[in-house]
Amino acid sequence: MPELRRTPLYEYHKQLGAKIVPFAGFEMPIQFTSIVEEHRWTRKNVGMFDVSHMGEIIIRGPKALDFVYYITSNDPSKLEVMQVQYSALPTEKGTVVDDLLVYRLEDHFMLVVNAANIEKDYNWILSHKVEGVEIENKSFEIGEIAFQGPKAEEVLQRIVEYDLSQIPYYWSKRVKILGKEMLISRTGYTGEDGFEIYADNETIKNVWEKLMEFDEVKPVGLGARDTLRLEMGYCLYGNDIDETTNLLEAGLKWITKLDKEDFIGKEALLRIQEEGLKRKRVGFVMREKRAIPRPHRKIYKDNEEIGHVTSGTFSPSLSIGVGMGYVKKEHSKKETEIDVKIRGKFEKGEIVRLPFYKEGTVKR
Repeated sequence: MPELRRTPLYEYHKQLGAKIVPFAGFEMPIQFTSIVEEHRWTRKNVGMFDVSHMGEIIIRGPKALDFVYYITSNDPSKLEVMQVQYSALPTEKGTVVDDLLVYRLEDHFMLVVNAANIEKDYNWILSHKVEGVEIENKSFEIGEIAFQGPKAEEVLQRIVEYDLSQIPYYWSKRVKILGKEMLISRTGYTGEDGFEIYADNETIKNVWEKLMEFDEVKPVGLGARDTLRLEMGYCLYGNDIDETTNLLEAGLKWITKLDKEDFIGKEALLRIQEEGLKRKRVGFVMREKRAIPRPHRKIYKDNEEIGHVTSGTFSPSLSIGVGMGYVKKEHSKKETEIDVKIRGKFEKGEIVRLPFYKEGTVKR
């Protein structure tokens, strides 16, 4: 087994008594107190997440835009400098190498990729390299904090030398924090307002220490990060999307610009669209509180197996079991009644429109 990496903030997690588990090649905190407590705190105050395990791949050179245009599903030519875009790296079959954020910075692009896929994505991108493009993997030199919750702007403003209200949703800015310039953005994975702070591994420690001084802030582990994103119906790579799921059946047509001139997987995706989807990703809620859907559980309609669960949990905000999964297209309409097989029993559920949680403070 390769040795697990540690983020620059690992020692803080240990001092706080976090439950630490192996995750995507790193030793990461799954929880500090309890998942439900951290989840609910983030919905009301500010949750601070160590996301330094995420990858950052830099694309430079005179052909950088053309290259990012070709390897991603969305359209980076529409981005202004400092704007951010949710996108994906498609395979030639139209399935998903990874989902990612594309930052158009002053003279280069930064692709923020999932921790478990850093090496795979880097090698995939390198395999398509063309003249006029420089590709650099900076993943292990950059630390990142996600600062999420309705009070995020108010609290972060105390240490930032810039008016944070001037940063729109899905934009970034270089600002001074504690007297040092760093990159921040306003995206998020929880449904609440919030920011990402990128800095070198030493500087990120100072930011963490300072933000931990504020009463509104508590550290949050990967457990609540997962329940928060699931309440919003956001995909998790490895669960809801992967190299066996195509972008259209995953409900990601909105980040798949089929009218682009050319990109990897375009032909396959046009063919899939023309032939019609066979299955779709849906969200569903359970009827009984005790019924908690989990990944890989089978989904049924009138005793016929119609799909499977990809993500499922107890929703701390709604106090009910919620899940996402793929079902046959003809059974994908909202209000369709389904059964999920849990511990050998059929438990009743219903397909609903995503997101499950509709009270988030995210500034769209």
